[in-house]
Amino acid sequence: MKTPPLPLAEAQTRLLALAPSLAVEHRAVIECLGHYLASPIIARRTQPAAPVSAMDGYALRSAELPGPWRVIGESAAGHPFGGVVGSGEAVRISTGAVVPEGADMVLLQEDTEREGEILRLTGEPPAPPIRHVRPAGMDFAEQAVLIEKGLRIGPAQIALAIAGGHAHLPVRRSLRLTVIDSGDELVAPGCLPALHQLPASNGPMLCAMAAGLPVDICHAGPVADNLDALAGAFDTAAEADVIVTSGGASVGDHDLVRPALEAVGASIDFWRVGIKPGKPLLVATRGSQMILGLPGNPASAFVTAFLFMLPLLRAGLGARDPLPRAIHSRLATPMSAGGSRMEFLRARWDGASVSLDALQDSGALSPLSRANALVVREAGAPPKAAGTDVPVYLLENGGIA
Repeated sequence: MKTPPLPLAEAQTRLLALAPSLAVEHRAVIECLGHYLASPIIARRTQPAAPVSAMDGYALRSAELPGPWRVIGESAAGHPFGGVVGSGEAVRISTGAVVPEGADMVLLQEDTEREGEILRLTGEPPAPPIRHVRPAGMDFAEQAVLIEKGLRIGPAQIALAIAGGHAHLPVRRSLRLTVIDSGDELVAPGCLPALHQLPASNGPMLCAMAAGLPVDICHAGPVADNLDALAGAFDTAAEADVIVTSGGASVGDHDLVRPALEAVGASIDFWRVGIKPGKPLLVATRGSQMILGLPGNPASAFVTAFLFMLPLLRAGLGARDPLPRAIHSRLATPMSAGGSRMEFLRARWDGASVSLDALQDSGALSPLSRANALVVREAGAPPKAAGTDVPVYLLENGGIA
């Protein structure tokens, strides 16, 4: 009896449980863009370390409003006032400068008038008086958790880590990925194919999808539909942490990925997932190496890469939440009833509603290039009218003005 395809959630859970465990290394902060933290980042200092002004103006005692005051000096960013603000005194202060001892408020420059050393209030004082003062520790305090384990490091996280006193961060080493195109019908990009041939576009597409992650990518192929050629390609990629193939994972006479994997000692963990497009998905292991066999149709390869390849890479790199998250958006047009499998329909999202592409064939690239979203249609779902909320996965897919 044939084993039924796995439900999507179960297949993803089984896949992520097999993700490679990569060594942790400490990299210079600026080299950590796109990585995931291997342990929490703890603040080594307080920011701001002392109360600072949020505006240009004058620091003084709020109890002495409405003045006047005598200006006794200046506090500039990087050059604090060295004395104490006493009764009836004020200090000229710049944005980001330390509020001097004795002062507890800042008057805005535009709300004052100064004649020599005498300062007078001409506008309204701030309410509350401390409005323009950033207290010590407003941003973070020493020993606070700045960035949690498993979160991705972007430009803001780089700045925060440096502000917290860190020059290096713990991240997992870059993941080694090999992408293999297979199929007798494929010719290398740039070659004009005969009528029975196709340009090998899936491999470059998959490499491009992975390029936003800290992954060292090797692209191999096209490899012929030949058991020895495929087994040789797998052996050449023996040092990769993850191998991703495109094509040859189905059940046809020339679909040889599965027997080639078995020939090189790999163990099949599961095969076939109950989704459309992308049913003939294969997951195998060879020692600590993961092999992911994706379908050959381009839309199927893209959808399964989005749902399986990218989460697997994120998990190996230490991501806390490797799976994509859906949002909800309303349909701009009606959606017909679902079939026997969960479907991922290519669509365009305009920020308010989502429109399904008229062409949903898994072999078509043009609707995929037009799409910036995948709409989820559950198995057996009833027809849905325009305006109905549906789950939507947003794509970073280019092509959208």
